[in-house]
Amino acid sequence: MFDSLTAKLSSTLRNLRGVGKLSEENISEALAEVRKALLSADVHFKTAREFVDEVKRACLGQEVLKSVSPGQQVIKIINDELVKLLGEGSTLLREDRPLRVLMVGLHGAGKTTTSAKLAKKVTKEGRNPMLIACDVYRPAAIDQLEILSKQENFPCYLNRESKDVPAIARAGWEESKKNGSDFVIFDTAGRLQIDNDLIGELESLKKEINPHEILLVADAALGQEAVNVAKTFHERLDLTGIILTKVDGDARGGAALSMKRVTGAPIKFLGVGEKIDEFEVFHPDRLASRILGMGDVVSLVEKAQENLDEEESVRVAEKMLKAEFDFDDFLSQMKQMKKMGSMGSIAKMLPGMGNVQVGDKEEAALDKHEAIILSMTKEERKLPRILGGSRRKRIAEGSGVQIRDVNQLIKQFTQMQKMMKKMKGGKMKQMMNSLSGAGNMSDLSGLDPKQLAKLTKQFKN
Repeated sequence: MFDSLTAKLSSTLRNLRGVGKLSEENISEALAEVRKALLSADVHFKTAREFVDEVKRACLGQEVLKSVSPGQQVIKIINDELVKLLGEGSTLLREDRPLRVLMVGLHGAGKTTTSAKLAKKVTKEGRNPMLIACDVYRPAAIDQLEILSKQENFPCYLNRESKDVPAIARAGWEESKKNGSDFVIFDTAGRLQIDNDLIGELESLKKEINPHEILLVADAALGQEAVNVAKTFHERLDLTGIILTKVDGDARGGAALSMKRVTGAPIKFLGVGEKIDEFEVFHPDRLASRILGMGDVVSLVEKAQENLDEEESVRVAEKMLKAEFDFDDFLSQMKQMKKMGSMGSIAKMLPGMGNVQVGDKEEAALDKHEAIILSMTKEERKLPRILGGSRRKRIAEGSGVQIRDVNQLIKQFTQMQKMMKKMKGGKMKQMMNSLSGAGNMSDLSGLDPKQLAKLTKQFKN
């Protein structure tokens, strides 16, 4: 989402790093570029102006002018102000049990899918969610929520006969008490902020269920219109938080930088993909680092801890140490890495990799490798040396690729095996210890999960 903004800000910040002495003139020049970058990212013009003014005031302070490295200090100030703009402090939901959450927003923002994503997330935290279908206007909205609920085994209350939304919500709430649910999500219909009747319906619904959280689900591509949307919903409903969806798309990021400023309601979650588990807690400091091209290693380590299987990681690491790594292990590693998300999303969390484009070509290469390995027999995966010409032809036909693709993968794998055998024992162990000790993220699935936990603590501190 922030690719364009990151590229422009990174260019400006590179010029600042070499500044030996700050003056009002060179600060103004740099901040003019920052303001242009924000405006081009669809940040609301008032928000961009106020942000630049605050950074300038801080930069012209005596503490900065006397700094040993003024350029670096300015970058720190921009980072700090960006964190303030995105929203400081906790973005966690209230801890009431049961917790009632009202989901609101425009048409097409993704409320229904986001409701299921939120339910999935809190399930991992030990909560017992229930979904209540309050969208009686959009065709198949109830069906969509029912299907998502069944897929993830969430209880779901629906009433296809009634159009009385407050009554449906009240009945759903009573049903949730019987089920023992401690996290109840009310999925409402999308509506324009200028539609007084439908906004009025939300006000009635709010009075009926008295929600602990009212979350605005907003498309990250809203741009400057995000300000008007957020402002109207906040004035009528008193929002407690915002969820940005479609963050993985080509939106320019202005919504994220404008909505918090206008409403004061914190951004609490980000929808980072179409899959139901592609949903993240929003961390202002981490996103600010990503925008400035500094990466987000803490989130990457947490993602690894959440998605990588501990026993499998230990098993693969031991086989690497003994130089017994085979195609089954290689396939296992690829599957674990896929659980962490796309290669592009992982790359953006690495310092200095924010502008590196990892696209469909690289993702397709992984899929091709997986198809080739799955087309092998168990014996062939264990003993690649038996893969002669006829076997390779069969594998290519079975996986829908060219023979040269099979040859290339086998060649790369054979070279990797030879390297492991050369480094077997002390050298390999020393290299693995070095990688885990330094926090190198190039091969997370080969690291001991206990080291990942240690790394997370180190980075947070």
